[in-house]
Amino acid sequence: MITFDSQLKKLKYLVLREVAKMTLENRLNKEEMEKVPFEIIKGDKAEYRCCVYKERAIVYERAKLAIGCLPNGQMADEFVNVEDDDQIVYVIDAACDKCPINRFVVTEACRGCIQHKCMEVCPAGAITRAAGKAYINHETCKECGLCKEVCPYNAVAEVMRPCKRVCPTGALQMNPEDNKAKINKEECINCGACMSACPFGAISDKSFIVDVTRAIMEKKKIYAVVAPAITGQFGPKTTVGQMKVAFKKAGFVDMIEAACGADAVVVHEGNEFVERMENGDKYMTNSCCPGFLNYIEKKFPDQIDRISGTVSPMVATGRMIKKADKDAVVVFVGPCTAKKNEIKREGIKDAVDYVMTFEEITALMGALEIDPQEYEAVEVDDASSFGRGFAQGGGLIAAIQNYMKDKETNVDFKPVRVSGPDEIKRAMIMAKVGRLSGNFIEGMMCEGGCIGGPATMVPIMKSRTQLTRFAKESTKKDVIANGNLKKFEGANLER
Repeated sequence: MITFDSQLKKLKYLVLREVAKMTLENRLNKEEMEKVPFEIIKGDKAEYRCCVYKERAIVYERAKLAIGCLPNGQMADEFVNVEDDDQIVYVIDAACDKCPINRFVVTEACRGCIQHKCMEVCPAGAITRAAGKAYINHETCKECGLCKEVCPYNAVAEVMRPCKRVCPTGALQMNPEDNKAKINKEECINCGACMSACPFGAISDKSFIVDVTRAIMEKKKIYAVVAPAITGQFGPKTTVGQMKVAFKKAGFVDMIEAACGADAVVVHEGNEFVERMENGDKYMTNSCCPGFLNYIEKKFPDQIDRISGTVSPMVATGRMIKKADKDAVVVFVGPCTAKKNEIKREGIKDAVDYVMTFEEITALMGALEIDPQEYEAVEVDDASSFGRGFAQGGGLIAAIQNYMKDKETNVDFKPVRVSGPDEIKRAMIMAKVGRLSGNFIEGMMCEGGCIGGPATMVPIMKSRTQLTRFAKESTKKDVIANGNLKKFEGANLER
């Protein structure tokens, strides 16, 4: 039984499931697509929006994204998206509330003091006195925040649109003509933070669910590479062993833990770190988080050479599978939208064919009428407890520390753990000016790591305990002792 932590999650599931069902039944065409809103939104009474017509318009735009087309425009009859191939996250115009929010507002806490520091400090002269209290003219306000900083009563409140507040690169902007959100694709890193933050569900990601469903129908040799964050995503009682059975029932050849690739990455990245430090480098960053990697490329391009040259666990596992089976179609399943962007990178296209989020794989299972809870679990023991720990902040650091303790070297491993855009920004600024407190940055764009990703089915507080338990279940307590590392011999682990 699927449970949803919000109505938005449920709505997205219903749309994705309907698209998957249409694909399975060979009726994915423009005429059938136009019926989707009526299948999802029944009756004439609106539940969330001003009217049922707007609700259906939004569902139609969601369905277009679900089949890989772009929202807000004409849909090609052949359902092929030929532009913006690297962009994953989009604003659905019809769903945007245009949030009429002024960033700085004077509250009732204002005492109308004589000193009026807020007026003195305002560079735009936007603050005046009205009815004995401060008043901000929002037409001239520059939103610098100086008034908030100097007010002795904290009477100036700061309120930002949720999507804009969480965007780490400033890619989320407001259209001056209609105040709707828009994404500057040149700055966007496809991290999905805005998607999670928008309470109206006005931002969503392009999907590969149709491509994967067709691959299943064509009986291709599909392998699922699952992120360790999968624990708890399909219900508190659903084990990863049950998920493995469910994937096979769905038509996948096998389900393999990405944590297996994480073990190989630890060894390769650990050796790379030692070599870099011995060659005089000041610091190195991880490369397993595509959001973090994209962020450095966009905002700190002069620090790109500090990024590890090791591939992510997803890519390592994909290459291992394709080395063993040249006909393999590899599908990564995880909580991350930026992974969809990662597989477009040059040199990585050979490893992973498609990326599906936990939201999407849940919908695909629903379309196939597969409930993982109904199956008897099989053993899943591909990786070490350290490899599984990659799913949360500090997991990579712990794994490298475990590897380094028996490695004969004079290099000290001094890690700096950061997650979320604010911590990452501070760490990168300090690194750029040579004041970083360590020599290795583990950066995870999502708060808390992958288990806090934008496309999870359950909140991080519910999944963290299950992830810890899953990691402890591994019989391989050390990445070096993991015999599965032999599978990666000869596999290219360079980005």
